[in-house]
Amino acid sequence: MSVQSKPLVSIVGRPNVGKSTLFNRITGQRSAIVSDISGTTRDRVLQETEWGGSHFTLVDTGGLELFPESVILKQVEEQILFAIEESDVIIILVDISVEITVSDREICDLVRKTGKPTILAANKSDNDNRENLIFDLYELGLGNPIPISAYHNKGIDDLMANVIQKFPSKSKFSEPDSDLNLSIIGRTNVGKSSLINTLTGEKRSIVSEEAGTTRDALDTLINFQSQDIKLIDTAGIRRRGKIEQGIEKYSILRAVRAINRSHVAGIVIDATESATSQDTHIASYVIDALKGFFIIVNKWDMSKELGMNKQRITAEIREAFKFASYAPIIFTSALTGSGIPDILTTAMRVKSEWSKEIPRPDVRKTIMSAVAEHPPATKGKRELKIYSAVQDGSKPPSFTFFVNHSDMIHFSYQRYLENILRNNFGFEGSPLRVRFKGWKT
Repeated sequence: MSVQSKPLVSIVGRPNVGKSTLFNRITGQRSAIVSDISGTTRDRVLQETEWGGSHFTLVDTGGLELFPESVILKQVEEQILFAIEESDVIIILVDISVEITVSDREICDLVRKTGKPTILAANKSDNDNRENLIFDLYELGLGNPIPISAYHNKGIDDLMANVIQKFPSKSKFSEPDSDLNLSIIGRTNVGKSSLINTLTGEKRSIVSEEAGTTRDALDTLINFQSQDIKLIDTAGIRRRGKIEQGIEKYSILRAVRAINRSHVAGIVIDATESATSQDTHIASYVIDALKGFFIIVNKWDMSKELGMNKQRITAEIREAFKFASYAPIIFTSALTGSGIPDILTTAMRVKSEWSKEIPRPDVRKTIMSAVAEHPPATKGKRELKIYSAVQDGSKPPSFTFFVNHSDMIHFSYQRYLENILRNNFGFEGSPLRVRFKGWKT
């Protein structure tokens, strides 16, 4: 089964030119993220979205800027280069209402040297007088600038048409067929690479190795229980000292690349440490991408020496990952080999659940019985009615509920319906895509 990955588009520019406003304007209601996930606090610095039928991942580097303008240029260079290194198209945003700054020129020089497809957007082009200033931007050497106003939604269609035109051919993002694409992701020093080495070195025959699509990835195809499984390894997601924090935050882009290429992700955490906010942030990116996932508690042999037990560790993880209680948890030791086969069998099981299709009559009967047993609350004189429900997609399992007032769905009732689906049909390790559609009788 092949996977279609997505182009990655980054918005770069000096502070206060409107990057976040443009990011919000482009994503808008087109975002694949249905709602914020309870229990996570990460900044939304990238989202999967679409424009004119073209799907891509958009990066807001404004959300990643942790240094003031007074910081030395070298640090700024490293942040920008890290972001654009992973990008397929770069939007350089400048503020047309002020003169070109030294920072504008330096950013343009940095991006131009990479040879990446680039578009120069002149923001705050709110009137004809400002549009006349656009000719000054030609000296930046990035071709025809596109006048836009992110705040007033002016010129955005023209900008995005140019962005989409520069997308690489679809063949670049097509994956060779395999039965399961499994990415192993997580923070550094949790034993991720050791797990990969143990899997490839001791489990069945290695069929082939191929360079991955990112600098730090190496794909390995193995055969396990007559299934071709592609293991997608990535560099660990680091969190080091304060000076490097801004740079390291960009490394999530590489994890997102791996997630997008996967059917299932295994999130590795360290059994000797409590689950961190970074672990849950990684999980939230997998959920945003609507991919299956499970949690690998590695270094289990070391935690036993510290007097810890599975019940305690499981309880702590469930508390940290309470927004994803459906994710299986397995315990492994790359050193001793304990639990290693469970990685592959669990991934195969999760992929099956992620691909599951339930007969329509079963879905409708189950949901209507649940609604009859626990009807939705009324709101004043308005009464919410649920007429029917269908599964209209898989990978991930997707459900549409037909209702009279789609704006009356409370998140707690949606969660109730999702729990009914899980309790009756499983979907272990898989997020669910749920929507409510107004339907007049």
